[in-house]
Parts: sequence; structure tokens; C-alpha cells
Amino acid sequence: MNIASLLLFVPACFALNMAPGPNNLLSLSNATRYGLRISCVAGVGRLLAFALMLALASVGLAAVLHTSELLFTMIKLGGGVYLLFLAWQLWRSDTSQQAEVTAPSLGLLALGRQEFLVAIGNPKAILIFTAFLPQFVNPEEPAAMQFAILGAAFLVLEWIAIILYAYMGVHMRRWFAEPRGKRLFNRSCSALLATAGLGLLASRRS
Repeated sequence: MNIASLLLFVPACFALNMAPGPNNLLSLSNATRYGLRISCVAGVGRLLAFALMLALASVGLAAVLHTSELLFTMIKLGGGVYLLFLAWQLWRSDTSQQAEVTAPSLGLLALGRQEFLVAIGNPKAILIFTAFLPQFVNPEEPAAMQFAILGAAFLVLEWIAIILYAYMGVHMRRWFAEPRGKRLFNRSCSALLATAGLGLLASRRS
């Protein structure tokens, strides 16, 4: 892989990493509730899901999934339903001061599992690894090493996106300190998650 290809890949990839989506929205929401560090550590669940997808794509299994209508539909339905479930939970969450004191907080494992399930249930991520990354692979050179480099760069850029969204969430927590503001934020996030879930359920493979 030459430097020119890598220089083209990094900004294009980072634009995809930073695009508003279910996982980035989840990092934002977690940061407003649990803080920067916990939100960033929970994002490891997302990185594990993407690393698994990269591994599948590198051995060609994702291409099989890409051509299988049944498997694609199953992943799409699972991801869409899970996003709607998260939206429903967020919409119903109690934002009163008393509720914040008594409500149990989710642990790191549960938050990481949320990130993992949201990422692994999104077939658009699979399409990124099967359609976007291969465009930067030189067929005249060993593909495995190139894919490893591109995959590692993708995960590093995704980690930066997690930190940036979590950082924004921490500052938004200051803006929504009152229960009314928290309710507005939670329901806005809920509406966006529900929209993403419905869009995923209604989407068709291009």
C-alpha cells in the first residue's frame, strides 16, 4: 500500500467515523449520564464488534453475508428492533432528581454490551468493510497486510470519534442539568434512535 492511498483513506474514513449514527449517539448519551471515562471505555464494545466484522471481511465471510438476502435481513431486523428498544427505554427514563439518586446505574459491562449489540446489528457497517475498505487495496500487493493496516486505521479513527462524541456529551450534561433539560435531551436522543431503527428496518440493500 502506498502513502497516497493511505492519505486518501484517512480523511474519507474519519468522515464515516464521525457521521452521526446510533453508536455515536449512544456514546453521547452515556457521557451525559456516566461521564467521559466510562463512555469511552464502554466504546470498546463497539471496537470489538467492528474488529470482528473486519476479521470476517478479511477472510471473505462478509462477502457471503453481503450476498445472502436472508442473513442480511436477519441482521437488519435484529439491529432495528434493538435500536427501537433502546429508544423506548430512553424515552421512558425518569429524569427527576429523586430518580437519579435511586435508579441503578448500568455497569461498564452492560454499557459495553449495548455498544457491541448496536454496532454488530448494523449491516451498514458490514457494507463499509466489504465495499469501502477494499477500494483502497492494491490488487498487485498482498491483500491481507493491506487490509490489516486499513482495519487498524479504521479502529483508531473510530476510537477518536468515540472520545470526541463523549467529550461533547460531557459538555451537554452541563447544559441539561435540570430535569426538564434532561427530559428534552433523552427524548431527542430517543427520537433519533427510533428514526435510525425505523430507517434500518425500512432500508433495502443497494
